[in-house]
Amino acid sequence: MLNGIKQNNRTGVFVLLHGAWHGGWCWKRVMETLAASGHRVLTPTLPGLGARANLMSQDITLDMFIQDLVDLIEGEDLHDVILVGHSFGGIGITGAAERIPSRIRHLVYLDAMILEDGDSAFSILPPNIAAERRQQAAQFSNSLSMPVPDASAFGITDPADKAWVEANCTPHPVSTYEDTCRLNGLIGNGLPSTYVAVKPDYEPLAASRAIAKKQLGWSYLEIDAGHDAMITSPQAVVELLLDIHRGM
Repeated sequence: MLNGIKQNNRTGVFVLLHGAWHGGWCWKRVMETLAASGHRVLTPTLPGLGARANLMSQDITLDMFIQDLVDLIEGEDLHDVILVGHSFGGIGITGAAERIPSRIRHLVYLDAMILEDGDSAFSILPPNIAAERRQQAAQFSNSLSMPVPDASAFGITDPADKAWVEANCTPHPVSTYEDTCRLNGLIGNGLPSTYVAVKPDYEPLAASRAIAKKQLGWSYLEIDAGHDAMITSPQAVVELLLDIHRGM
């Protein structure tokens, strides 16, 4: 038994996609535990963020984010993927499900944003939050990027975790919040999907939770953790992902 989790004889493939302002680094605790249990785990960082912050530009689009994820999965020739999107990363996994459904086994929306066809991230945020973020971006970078919020906004209270998150988060490209989502079919493209809502509620995701609840065939779960559950409650996230891997 590793870290309190039984070794599974069947190796799983997990791709964990971060949310706004974050990077692949935020999955460190979840990744290490899953990898120690024998699974393959990839934690990509999207262009313009984290270790790829040098790519920040007005040319970054939501489509670029989605294609970057697709390119990773195809480039690594991954199949039977459990694809996890946290927060803003939910948009990326929805897009990947449209483009490469045959490579994906299960979609996991971890307190994630969900867009319907024609929506943008700004259009489904509470109007006061969308207006505040646009204003902050205008003042911070002439509307190129949104500045990093205080880590307490992500439900992080531990001082060490707070310092770690604030040291690693980077500004997020505004363009990806303005771009509209285009879907040809159902959200998730008919793939097995689970939405995990984190309690207490993260206000920006109220509309996304409502969308998730009305999706036929989806599982809808709730866990107690901060919005950045992979940081505040990594063991709970690992156990949930392994339950899905086992065929929950």
